[in-house]
Amino acid sequence: MWKSCLVGLALSLVLCSPALAHFGMVIPSDAVVENKKDATIDLELSFSHPMEVIGMPLVKPRSFQVVVDGKAEDIAASLKPIKVMGHDAWKASYTIKRPGVYQFVMEPQPYWEAAEDCFIIHYTKTYVAAFGEEEGWDEPLGLKTEIVPLTRPFGNYADNVFSGQVLLDGKAVPGAEVEVEFYNRDKRYTAPNGYMVTQVIKADANGVFTYGIPFAGWWGFAALTTADEKMAYQGKDKDVELGAVVWMEFVDPSLK
Repeated sequence: MWKSCLVGLALSLVLCSPALAHFGMVIPSDAVVENKKDATIDLELSFSHPMEVIGMPLVKPRSFQVVVDGKAEDIAASLKPIKVMGHDAWKASYTIKRPGVYQFVMEPQPYWEAAEDCFIIHYTKTYVAAFGEEEGWDEPLGLKTEIVPLTRPFGNYADNVFSGQVLLDGKAVPGAEVEVEFYNRDKRYTAPNGYMVTQVIKADANGVFTYGIPFAGWWGFAALTTADEKMAYQGKDKDVELGAVVWMEFVDPSLK
């Protein structure tokens, strides 16, 4: 009898706990470059539950690009395998040679998530502003799905608010669901309960959402939609979750 009770209790805890959110991650060593000696930045690509610091394997991405002044450069050849949160991940170095706003964009291979019975594809980007330039951060890149910032995505304090617009095939997504998580890299914070791990926002009729940043660090925003097309898994057609993901740093002035 007691074994049955324990099994029932464990099952109830699983059923009652909010599901962990997935995030593609592209994290640069710095979001702002002002001196030539700091012009080479390191980028870390991974796939995880960032607040809980639980990793998942990321096979070599389908593509990895940097976009500046509307021009895209393929930098996938620079990727090297590493471990992040104990799982396969990737790193790259990139040297910035001129002023600009550099958008680093990863398109991963589809990830099969058995717990959700679907594939996951997160189009993930981040921004690095260099040598005083700050034009072009509000331009969409033409990704399958993306978040276009309405707040400048660099040079922000913690306690600022961030606004963005969710696009799918270049069109606004009314009522898009946006998940928000902090990259709890040094495990500084512990969520008071399961609902606090992932914040959830609904975009308005124009696909626009706003979130107030409670504390400093790297924050990820993932706008989720379901693709019209399905993908086959073991002979059956499965849904594909599309994620428009963007990562930004919000700074405590006392830490700089």
